[in-house]
Amino acid sequence: MKYLFLFLKKQSFFFLFVFLELIALLLLVNYNNYQKAALINSTNIITGSFYYVYSTVSDYFFLKEANYQLSLENAQLNNMLQQSSALPDSLFKHDTSYTFIAARVISNTTRNRNNYIMINKGSADGIEKEMGLISPFGVAGIVVEVSNHYASAMSLLHKNTKISARLKNNGQMVNVSWGGVDYRKGMLEDIPTHILPRAGDTVVTSGYSFLFPENLLIGVVGDKIIKGGNLNKAELIFSTDFNNLYYVYVTKNNALEELDSLNMHTIDE
Repeated sequence: MKYLFLFLKKQSFFFLFVFLELIALLLLVNYNNYQKAALINSTNIITGSFYYVYSTVSDYFFLKEANYQLSLENAQLNNMLQQSSALPDSLFKHDTSYTFIAARVISNTTRNRNNYIMINKGSADGIEKEMGLISPFGVAGIVVEVSNHYASAMSLLHKNTKISARLKNNGQMVNVSWGGVDYRKGMLEDIPTHILPRAGDTVVTSGYSFLFPENLLIGVVGDKIIKGGNLNKAELIFSTDFNNLYYVYVTKNNALEELDSLNMHTIDE
């Protein structure tokens, strides 16, 4: 212990220099947008490369589970294909304004108040900020940062995530958020008092956010209904298992530029 104190005393000017450099760097990044963006992009590249190597090794041990998820997804797609072929053309309408980019999850958190999902696709693959992220079983998040070969998405398990949704059985508009406790459960908000959702009711995307096509599964209504004021809340069981996430799809709205242009014109008026 004595030698440790002597070492620290001897190197005190060096540690002071490092401390002041860190403060200067922090001030530079916080008050200069260009340096801040460059730092975020560099951090994405470095952490993305690290997680990619780690994910490649860990994937070897999780191939069985990943293949099981892929087989379930294939079964769902086959069922959808069979159902669509059995319906008249006038009843089955495919949303051609969206395309989907497959990606692999290389980092994912579920235990923080604000959780993120990192994927192995970036701007070189057509990924941009504010694109949706879905798993084989439902909505997963929203892309918030992009580098050349990686992207980071704000998970549905984040305090700032709010998804426009509706109850499938009656079309009632609601919002989906996360309470910050259980990664398996979210919250349905803004439910009119005259609407009484039942446990097991399906919750899907509304299609109004430009991030996700309509009718994507988000989850089902849980057992708890919270009454209060003019609007009620209800427990939501997520369809996506965020603790078991390997492969995802990024949703690209091909009509986004045109929709944003119309939206800005409406706001200006």
